[in-house]
Amino acid sequence: MTSGIRDKVAIIGMGCSKFGERFDCDAQDLMLEAFSEARADAGIETSEIDAAWLGHAMPDLGMGPTATPASVALRLQNIPVTRVENACATGTEALRGAVYAVASGAARIALAIGVEKLKDTGFGGLPEFDFGPRASLFAPSMSAPGGFAQLAAAYGAKHKVNAPDLKRAMAHVSWKSHENGAVNPKAHLRRRVEMDTIMKAPMIAAPLGLFDCCGVSDGAACAIVTTPEVAAGIGKKHESVRVKALQLAVSNGVEASHSSWDGAGIITTRSAAKRAYAEAGVENPREALSLIEVHDCFSITELVTMEDLFLSEEGSAVVDVLDGFYDRDGGVPCQIDGGLKCFGHPIGASGLRMAYEVYTQLLGRAGERQIRNPTLGLTHNLGGFPHESVSGIGIFGLPGA
Repeated sequence: MTSGIRDKVAIIGMGCSKFGERFDCDAQDLMLEAFSEARADAGIETSEIDAAWLGHAMPDLGMGPTATPASVALRLQNIPVTRVENACATGTEALRGAVYAVASGAARIALAIGVEKLKDTGFGGLPEFDFGPRASLFAPSMSAPGGFAQLAAAYGAKHKVNAPDLKRAMAHVSWKSHENGAVNPKAHLRRRVEMDTIMKAPMIAAPLGLFDCCGVSDGAACAIVTTPEVAAGIGKKHESVRVKALQLAVSNGVEASHSSWDGAGIITTRSAAKRAYAEAGVENPREALSLIEVHDCFSITELVTMEDLFLSEEGSAVVDVLDGFYDRDGGVPCQIDGGLKCFGHPIGASGLRMAYEVYTQLLGRAGERQIRNPTLGLTHNLGGFPHESVSGIGIFGLPGA
């Protein structure tokens, strides 16, 4: 019987580049920026790293399809370095590789790093890429805003939420993120936005307006992980964060195959969340979690995710959002750093950027945006479309939590 990875791995160092239009550097420079912070935080030498995982989803944009750019940029000591990609959950996939290597005993200290350099393309969103010949059978000419707009329509229809209430709840999601991102020096967008501006913004794919959609960005983030025993041995017993759970769920095709899926939630998120809570020993996430970072590619995604993570009851996320339950001073603060909405979405980096915020908060290092006495945090990294997705859930906590 498997026992899971709860408390078998400690994060001893993390780093995150400044996200934004980083025309002054390339992807390798961004990796070095994030890695330098993580290595200094961990207090180790590069030669102590036994293995590394690089998350990079767009090989045609600047780095190619191998892991060599990471090993060269970081001067890794001829160790195994593996490049991974799993749509927009690529950052979590890289972390999963490093964590599992340490938990299994295959590596003493491992590195996970994620990066993407997207602003050089000139696209306002993600460049076009191919999901294979079968994809067009289920979703011809699908766009990301179009796919998630359908999620909004299905959610509203299922729970009988009228359009103005749903729009206002979605606007509150975006307003909250901009309030939080305004005080984060590493965020791409650092401007507060009024609710009225969000509500009246140009429509992208009804009901999603301009401020309901995250943009793209350049950025990198990374984590250095080891066992709790090694962490204690290098003086990190009280300056490390334990991995409580790390789960991944990938669509099996049910959503796009027949009508058993109502389109109002993400099946893979629910599957990964159930397994993660079981692995971490979390019985009531609404009470147990101190903060969460979720994949807010669109405001409706964050809203629906509150129910997919079993934090809000079925059909009640709109009420919880409007009541401020997920605000910075609410019951379970969400997107304290500003989320994808304010950081943008450099695909390979986003999952690790979420973990970086949870790690920073748990260690009390978040400065102006620090919340009070957090003990347990969750990250949710979503790739693909509502009808065909991959969801990664991470739960991280202080020793003893």
